[in-house]
Amino acid sequence: MNIAFIGIGSMGAAMVPHLVRAGHDVAVWNRNRAAADALAGVTVLASPREAFEREVVFTMLADDDAVRAVVLDSGALAAARPGCVHVVMATISIAFVEELVGLHHEAGVGYVAAPVFGVPAAAAQAQLNVLVAGDAQAVAKAQPLLDVLARRTWPLGDEPQRANIAKIAGNLMISLAIESMAEASALTESHGLAAADFLAIITNTIMASPSYQRYGGFIGSRSYEPGFKLTLGLKDVRLALAAARTTGTPLPSADIVRERMETAVERGLGAKDWSVVAEIARDPDGKQSR
Repeated sequence: MNIAFIGIGSMGAAMVPHLVRAGHDVAVWNRNRAAADALAGVTVLASPREAFEREVVFTMLADDDAVRAVVLDSGALAAARPGCVHVVMATISIAFVEELVGLHHEAGVGYVAAPVFGVPAAAAQAQLNVLVAGDAQAVAKAQPLLDVLARRTWPLGDEPQRANIAKIAGNLMISLAIESMAEASALTESHGLAAADFLAIITNTIMASPSYQRYGGFIGSRSYEPGFKLTLGLKDVRLALAAARTTGTPLPSADIVRERMETAVERGLGAKDWSVVAEIARDPDGKQSR
């Protein structure tokens, strides 16, 4: 199939080789061309507009602003090939998804929401979990490609917002898991039990799940890189709060996590893994960093 992939960050760079190995004709575009040039077996495009001349376009971009700039402001969507299918893998706001769905309909472009659960290491092994929603025909066209990238795809119906709210809610749960381990570790450390020892027990018994094990390891070792940037985690928690406001759904724990994350960003920790908020639980007043 004739495919384009926009956004060659750590996730995109891990995903594209699977599509190439599956025999597809893959073209890529990235703001930083060097990242695109580093991929083997692909055609490097000069603009996003060229990407939308292909049958299927994947975008893996950071946030609403990035998607708007690359897809809308560039004129790429307006100039898209009729019948093109756009697979949007970004974690973006529900309000923006609704706007994008309308604009894609006007342009005659299929819209598939396909955000993922998984880190670049999982993407490199084609072990992502992909949440999929959108028009049935557009999803059917994208599905064989998603099967190449994913351990499993989770169909969520014909309304793209469902996939995005599932991703936002899932990331909110991870942020709460991190906060729970941060607070519990601060408690054990205050009584002389090292966080590493405590979390080794917890993440192999009552909380034996991949997220607890991954982020518990970071918190116990106080090693917060590389990983999922705190600034991106804060963005996702804010997305959850924004979505909740539209339906009047209270999220009191999300507000606490947001405040913790904002404090960590203010202390210059925004580029570290989002589990670095554990350092705020250990030192809420910032006395140790002064």
